[in-house]
Amino acid sequence: MSNPDQLRYSKEHEWVTAAEGGLATVGITKYAADSLGDVVFVQLPQVGESIAAGETCGELESTKSVSDLYSPVSGEVIEVNQQVVDDPALVNSSPFEDGWLFRVQVADDASDAGPANLMSAEEYAEFTKE
Repeated sequence: MSNPDQLRYSKEHEWVTAAEGGLATVGITKYAADSLGDVVFVQLPQVGESIAAGETCGELESTKSVSDLYSPVSGEVIEVNQQVVDDPALVNSSPFEDGWLFRVQVADDASDAGPANLMSAEEYAEFTKE
């Protein structure tokens, strides 16, 4: 399973882009999407909501279970992916592209590379080895 090198990954299986101009995009990994099974409902944070790294900010419901969604960064939600809300299967079919979940204006104290607790693609691959 290939994880894009330019992303950073959390232990809760979310990915985040580098905060270009303070803006970062968040989604869940293919590993998480595959583990969940067919995603049938997505609850995302509200635009304007303040979220904190490592805190619950939504949930994903699949045919197997309901899982919490955690934010890998702190900041203010500035956009949610309405396509995913309307068609939750995008999380499974395109987790790194069309299935992104929300965008965050990252808090000033976060570095461009993301918080230190996030993993590189190589580290995440090692973390998810079975």
